[in-house]
Amino acid sequence: MAEAHQAVAFQFTVTPEGIDLQLSHQALTEIYLSGLRSWKKKLIRLKNGVITGVYPASPSSWLFVVIAILATMYMRSDPSMGLIAKIQEHLPVSQSLSAQCQTVVSAVLFSTLLWLSLIFTMRMCLKQLLSYHRWMFEQRGKMSNTTKVWVALVRIFSGRQPLLYSYQGSLPNQPVPAVKDTVKRYLESVRPLKTPDEFERMTSLATQFESSLGNRLQWYLKLKALWASNYVSDWWEEYIYLRGRSPIMVNSNYYGMDFLYVTPTPIQAARAGNTLHAFLMYRRKLNREELKPSRVPGTVIPLCAAQCERMFNTTRTPGEETDTVQHWQDSDYVAVYHRGRYFRLRMYSSSRPLSPREIESQLQRILDDPSPPSPGEEKLGALTAGDRIPWAKARKEYFSSGVNKRSLDCIEKAAFFVTLDDDEQGVMGEDSAASLDRYAKSLLHGKCYDRWFDKSFSVVIYKNGKIGLNAEHSWADAPVVAHLWEYVLATDSFQLGYNEEGHCKGEVDASLPRPQRLSWDITPECQEQISQSLGVAQALADDVDFHVFSFRDFGKGRIKKCRISPDAYIQLALQLAYYRDRGMFCLTYEASMTRLFREGRTETVRSCSNESCAFVKALEGGEGVEVCRRLFRQASEKHQNLYKHAMTGAGIDRHLFCLYVVSKYLGVDSPFLKEVLSEPWHLSTSQTPVQQVELFDMVNHPEYISCGGGFGPVADDGYGVSYIIMGENMINFHISCKHSCPQTGSQKYGGQIRQALLDLLQLLCPDQREPSRTDQSQTKKDL
Repeated sequence: MAEAHQAVAFQFTVTPEGIDLQLSHQALTEIYLSGLRSWKKKLIRLKNGVITGVYPASPSSWLFVVIAILATMYMRSDPSMGLIAKIQEHLPVSQSLSAQCQTVVSAVLFSTLLWLSLIFTMRMCLKQLLSYHRWMFEQRGKMSNTTKVWVALVRIFSGRQPLLYSYQGSLPNQPVPAVKDTVKRYLESVRPLKTPDEFERMTSLATQFESSLGNRLQWYLKLKALWASNYVSDWWEEYIYLRGRSPIMVNSNYYGMDFLYVTPTPIQAARAGNTLHAFLMYRRKLNREELKPSRVPGTVIPLCAAQCERMFNTTRTPGEETDTVQHWQDSDYVAVYHRGRYFRLRMYSSSRPLSPREIESQLQRILDDPSPPSPGEEKLGALTAGDRIPWAKARKEYFSSGVNKRSLDCIEKAAFFVTLDDDEQGVMGEDSAASLDRYAKSLLHGKCYDRWFDKSFSVVIYKNGKIGLNAEHSWADAPVVAHLWEYVLATDSFQLGYNEEGHCKGEVDASLPRPQRLSWDITPECQEQISQSLGVAQALADDVDFHVFSFRDFGKGRIKKCRISPDAYIQLALQLAYYRDRGMFCLTYEASMTRLFREGRTETVRSCSNESCAFVKALEGGEGVEVCRRLFRQASEKHQNLYKHAMTGAGIDRHLFCLYVVSKYLGVDSPFLKEVLSEPWHLSTSQTPVQQVELFDMVNHPEYISCGGGFGPVADDGYGVSYIIMGENMINFHISCKHSCPQTGSQKYGGQIRQALLDLLQLLCPDQREPSRTDQSQTKKDL
């Protein structure tokens, strides 16, 4: 009740002389400052909205146009060719203004219309320029004259100092590929995976689809592309993510790891203080649009920033048929879980964000709180880890009113979720490899009830100071979260820092109210549902087989010396490793972004191609070195070409997916689409790009290396592989599969990947000396 008393702004008593009001100036000050902060945010949003709305021009350019028009009129010249006079004739206030004032007003109106027309023209020109993608297919280092002119024009029409969302109105819409092109590419992609009879049958189905139903479905899809910002993204979010009824834990959510070799402080509350403050700093930059627009690395080409809008104050709400993503404009607190209790921790005081030292102090209060969880509270989070329909029903029945609703609203409307974990994780002990695997599993699913898997992301702070992140997938893709995570890690270590004792820097305001403990009234029936959801989630978590390892024999530096794309090199190594592991090829998924287009998300690169299979067969069949090298380079070039097509909207899978959705809306069946959409991805891969290299000094501080992140297996008998290329000399891999499949094993496949990487380098560059490991021993400053 202490928190409730502090929230009362006044007290009153009734006396014979009248009513005696006793105002609390502190509480009224808090209310005033809170409102002031809210209005400041609204003004900033309004200002940024104006700047973004007139981009690539600037608001000040309006004044320049007005002055230029008035100056030409002063010189007795009419730049409007009679339009100013026409405007003057139809001015509604012409009777009350002098002739000179009427002329000035008309000139200002004409100038404004001219200015808006120029903005529209510039934006359309920039949109057309950004629709040009031939630059991507040119040979590296050999830019054509057309592309040089194009780059110059993009720079001219891009204006100066764009805000985060400045390019949104100029990004082109994602194009709809021709049905015949998509069908042709699809058949090419499955040719090495099917027998001659199976391929002939699939070709027949594809030809029939292309000549009949395909054109009808394509017409509807083109109509949607004309009307919607992106013809894929809304259906992708709804049908791939939100309509899934299985658990999102393991199956959908993914994680990000801390530094591999360094923990800035072993004090849990201190590490949490800096980390949470860094999140607030990023949110402040995000709200003010002070983050630089993301671009294609090494170019001036902007990427869509729409996914950033729902990063904070967002949750996924369960429904019986489909979930929904709810986003709130602002939230001044975070929800914290510790030892089965939930807390509400305010992150602002008197309209200012709490300092890292103050956050540390508040979290230490939670860590020192000895109160036990209320009945059913400890494992409440298991509802978000189990099947979606039971969670939706339980939410409606047990959390739609009263104290449970208030507490649930508090969690769902929080800026993000924080778990103070009692376990210790990271690279430690004699078996460092096993400890890294346990660390990955902990971030992916934890105890199945100590994360809130519905939140846009949950931050995990371990007892020994290690941290991690678990992110929900429907609202955004991994690169968006990775950008946030890079900023937090760098800010924590290189900007905020710690004192000699390992505590956060700064002072503490002793008058801060204690974190508020959330209350629950969980009935036995609800507790039974929690137990059932926990059982489902626990079985899923126990089945996950995870292996994480750092490949330090060489990195992208050595690969580039062989004049090979590092991503193509790794993908071919994964193909070779899978063939050695399973004795066959499989349908392979590699995630590619389509953020060159407005509201773009991802596309699939089908990495298993005719060329890659030919190379693997030749290498494993004992063909000559020159033959294998030639086939490898052909496979590498094919992979790069597939990746570029996916990025530029000419991929296969999103188009086929949308055609399938249209067929379902029309109530027609397509044997071809049904079979295509049911094919399992036995190998699902993704590269986590390092986007803010400037934040990390890999030369002077090579020990500050992030291990990247990973995800669960997509198929019951397949692998999930995530990798991150760190600097010039390291590649980190995260491999997942299921214990229940006897044919797969994460350790086994990891060993095959390591050997494949070495064998490919020996094939391509046999004369290069073996890498020195002295650097590795120096950088391995483990805790």
